Amino acid sequence: MTDTLRHRGPDSHGTWFDSESVLAFGHRRLAIRDLSPTGHQPMVSSCQRFIIVYNGEVYSHNEISNELKQSGRRLKGTSDTEVILEACAEWGVKSTLERLIGMYAFALYDKQKKELYLARDRLGIKPLYWGMVEKHFIFGSELKALIKLNDWTPKLNRNALSAFMRHNYIPAPHTIYEGIYKLEPGCFLHVGMEASPTIERYWDLRRIVESGVRKPTDDSENDFINDLDALLQDAVRRRMVADVPIGTLLSGGIDSSLVTALMAEQSDRPINTFTIGFRESDFNEAPHARKIAKHLHTDHTELYVEPKHALDLIDSLPHWYDEPFADSSQIPTALICELTRKHVTVVLSGDGGDELFAGYNRYDLGLRMWHNAKIAPFSLRRLAARLILALRMQSWDRFAHWILPYQRPPQLGNKLHKFAHAILIDEPDEMYRQMLSHWPEPDAIVIDGHEPKGILWDPSVIETIPNFLDRMQFLDSVTYLPDDILTKLDRASMRVSLEARVPLLDHRVVELAWQMPRTLKMRNGISKWALRQVLYRRVPARLIERPKMGFGVPFDQWLRGPLRGWAESLLDEKRLKLQGLFDPLPIRERWKLHLGGANWGYPLWNVLMAQAWLSANPGVTW
Repeated sequence: MTDTLRHRGPDSHGTWFDSESVLAFGHRRLAIRDLSPTGHQPMVSSCQRFIIVYNGEVYSHNEISNELKQSGRRLKGTSDTEVILEACAEWGVKSTLERLIGMYAFALYDKQKKELYLARDRLGIKPLYWGMVEKHFIFGSELKALIKLNDWTPKLNRNALSAFMRHNYIPAPHTIYEGIYKLEPGCFLHVGMEASPTIERYWDLRRIVESGVRKPTDDSENDFINDLDALLQDAVRRRMVADVPIGTLLSGGIDSSLVTALMAEQSDRPINTFTIGFRESDFNEAPHARKIAKHLHTDHTELYVEPKHALDLIDSLPHWYDEPFADSSQIPTALICELTRKHVTVVLSGDGGDELFAGYNRYDLGLRMWHNAKIAPFSLRRLAARLILALRMQSWDRFAHWILPYQRPPQLGNKLHKFAHAILIDEPDEMYRQMLSHWPEPDAIVIDGHEPKGILWDPSVIETIPNFLDRMQFLDSVTYLPDDILTKLDRASMRVSLEARVPLLDHRVVELAWQMPRTLKMRNGISKWALRQVLYRRVPARLIERPKMGFGVPFDQWLRGPLRGWAESLLDEKRLKLQGLFDPLPIRERWKLHLGGANWGYPLWNVLMAQAWLSANPGVTW
């Protein structure tokens, strides 16, 4: 089981078995701090009572270390693993978790009480899976380790597959396997020898959001901007501490540019920056990143993605993610991490800014759609939808080329068609689900699948978070962010033994963001207003201001070209019928439409990634 995780920790490995053989720990280490043997895991506490295996990085370990020394605890080395272990021994698990700043997933065993704890960081940056199989309680950082358990035949979870077809990920706590779960962010699990597992939430983003929108702080805008600036400086500074080379992923957008600028002003040497580019102009941010890099005097490296790169990677994707995962930017993310690892061992990323500061285009679109839906009669909305749908997506895309480049929205046709379907809905949250859905009725695609309805359908969220913008941000923060964005970043980076750190998701930044008034996030249609003010202190606005592009790939074009043969084999009608998992009719219909020029790339990519995963896992039953 441990050997399957070698990519997560190539520097050393270890195992530990208790004397009565009721528990086994295995660990692979990626050495970032305290490269000496004193950081080796599994690690036993100085009192010999507790044992830990841990993945991640804690940036408050110096403060906690000093506090432990004042309590009389002596530390052998300088690793954060030892700090977490001794803190749990001194104060208990929950009290320790409340002190941690960072990203982490760990398992801690109490030999005296014969109790096991699993814990995951507040935002879900690091993964942790668990389950009961044949009377065994199993857990690990990736599913590939769990399925190595002897005498276990994993069974596919059709309901989870149905949920995957709506999104491009399987939402927590579910996984593709029956009986195996994701530990949700901000939670810890406790299990004893005779007791069933119990899960407790030690940090609750929903409570933080509800408190912020109910009782906003009355600080001035300038105070908020100054506080955010200082806190981001501290968050970045903490994440620059490493005993190995570091760099940053730079797209040229607001978030990555801000992280890079904050690193540059706190470093005594040029920062290493890395950018991915595309030959297709609608997807290419490399020229923008290059200007930022030049302004900040970084040591800059670029890689341009070609279709052959996708072909080279596709067969490996199911093995990296262990379950169906269909965010198309998984390909450029993997390539940029591969490039980066040739130069550094740690990289900082700008992920999280969109959810915290209302950065996604769909937020502004959702607000405008809901405003228009409230004032426009249904007959007028239906007419507008018909007019939009009268033109195919590619026709709208051709029309977009008449718009000035700095004002041109990418993938205009796809967005307008989504808009046309959504404006016919009379409830904002249903409208938002429609905007997020690749297959709006996934149970009609997955045979005998019954999609689990999670927090996106919880009516109490509307009651306690009444503002639509707040609600969109919150729902993305507890679903799309950990289950898609952070999953993608973790697997892409750790497959090449690269540690990715996300300073914008320092939980203190998250808490401050939810104390801010809404106008500091979106103002007159301009998103990330507060982040922009912090960035403009370091980078001229003229280098930043342009339409948000996202981090996708032109796979809709690739599926009609270099990827067509691969896709056709996976979408073969006889193959789909023989499997008995998917209804071939709607899939084949959309494939034909896509080949004819319509853009059905996103829903088809879901099916293709599910099919690729099934091909890579022949031992799974359903």
